[in-house]
Amino acid sequence: MNSLKELGEFGLIDVLKQDTINDHSSVVVGIGDDAAVLLPTPKQLQLLTTDMLVESVHFDLTTTTPWQLGYKAIAVNLSDIAAMGGAPRHAVVSVALPHSTPPDLVVNLYKGMKEICHEFCVNIVGGDTVSSPHGLVINVAVTGEVEPANLVRRSGAQPGDVVVVTGNLGSSAAGLELLTAGQWEDYDFAWPLVTAHLTPRPQVKLGQLVAAAGATSMDDISDGIASEANEIASASQVGIRLYAGQIPLAAELKEAAAKLGKTPLDYALYGGEDFQLVFTMEPGKYAALLAANPELPVTKVGEVVDAGEGVTLVDQAGQVQTLKARGYNHFRQED
Repeated sequence: MNSLKELGEFGLIDVLKQDTINDHSSVVVGIGDDAAVLLPTPKQLQLLTTDMLVESVHFDLTTTTPWQLGYKAIAVNLSDIAAMGGAPRHAVVSVALPHSTPPDLVVNLYKGMKEICHEFCVNIVGGDTVSSPHGLVINVAVTGEVEPANLVRRSGAQPGDVVVVTGNLGSSAAGLELLTAGQWEDYDFAWPLVTAHLTPRPQVKLGQLVAAAGATSMDDISDGIASEANEIASASQVGIRLYAGQIPLAAELKEAAAKLGKTPLDYALYGGEDFQLVFTMEPGKYAALLAANPELPVTKVGEVVDAGEGVTLVDQAGQVQTLKARGYNHFRQED
């Protein structure tokens, strides 16, 4: 394929816009005009989220392939829609590319995006391509829809609710550490952890299910369960008590932590980028949810308490400690 300089912006767009529409019924005009024209579903609330990924801040092209990067760039946005109980519909993708970027890298980046969009029936309907004087930058915006009765925010938790998470926690952070160390291929336990980091699965269907079942608040776990618990507590003006022994940790995470000399629970509390969900729900509704879906991959990890108790972690010896939000923050100077 020609270089980006020879291909030009519009030639690149012509290459990338193929196979971007998965639901033709909701798109009047896609890529190729001044703006996309979309047909919203009547009586649905519209959701909108966006995330930016910057080379050397969010990703390293020596440890992730362009396909994996494209997949993840969409996945992190779908996770935000899932956390509101919604269904993702459309994506707009903008990329800033250094002049030296091989066109094949861009094509494979978009192949990853198109793969996950096909899985979740999301259309790529527009965006922008510009040059970058430094590294690669990707910005994705995704729209979604949710029935008004099923919209879940962070601010609805009530004392007495249970606190529940989907899947296992901490795997992504351990996977990133193994990737950074450059020795993950030496360990049999590493592959599920590396996969959890590079190609996270947004919990869209689970988000819709628990929203319809009566979740009172929900958040996606992008910065570690400690951070998300504090966000829900702050938004809902409640306290949250988590139990260390109940937080689900994969067997592979425990093996990795032993090899790396770390505590597995710390990866779950502070690691982030699991893109699982944490939600709260009345105990009776949670019991009904489990009765109707006995194989659901969810785990009760705590309960909502009065605001005066703050956010705490109870260890397996019964000791209680304040749980601070120590997940990744772009502008906070860490101790």
